[in-house]
Amino acid sequence: MAILDIIIAPDPRLKITAKPVKKVDASVRRLMDDMLETMHSARGIGLAAPQVGDKRRVIVVDVAGEDEAPNPIRMANPELLWTSDEERVHEEGCLSLPEQYAEVVRPDRIRVRYLDYRNEIRELETDGVLATCIQHEMDHLDGVLFVDHVSALKRRMILRKLQKAKKLAALENA
Repeated sequence: MAILDIIIAPDPRLKITAKPVKKVDASVRRLMDDMLETMHSARGIGLAAPQVGDKRRVIVVDVAGEDEAPNPIRMANPELLWTSDEERVHEEGCLSLPEQYAEVVRPDRIRVRYLDYRNEIRELETDGVLATCIQHEMDHLDGVLFVDHVSALKRRMILRKLQKAKKLAALENA
C-alpha cells in the first residue's frame, strides 16, 4: 500500500466527473487500499478517487472513532437509491480543503448501492455521520465540493484562503 498525494482546492482536477469502473479488479482494489491508507494517515473519515488524481468512481469511508476498531467501507460506482425527507445539518470539512469547515444540510438517511471490494453488488441503508460522509464523498465523483453547498460569499472566502495558503507554501518551497 502507498500514501497518495491529496489534491488541495482550488484545483480543476477536483471538478471532474469520475468514470464508472467496469469491475472491481486488482487495480481497483489497490486504489481502494491506497486511498484508505492515505485517508487514515491524514486523519480523515472519507476520500474519493478524484482527490488523489484518479478519475474512477471509487470512494472509501471509515467513521469509526479513535476508541473504536476501524470499520472501512470501500465502494465503487456508488449510487443513491433513496434519501429521506428528513435533513441533517452537519459541520463538514474535507482533506482537499484543509482546516476549512462549514455547515451543510443533507438528507439524514440514505440507501446506496455499490460494488464492494470483491466486485459484489451491495446495498447499505444508513444515517447520521456515515450517511453524511458517503454523500460528501459521492459529491466528489461529480466534481462537487462541500463548499458548493454553502453561500457564494462563504465559498469565495474559503477558496481565497486556500489559494493564499497554496501560494505561501509554493514560496516557502521555492
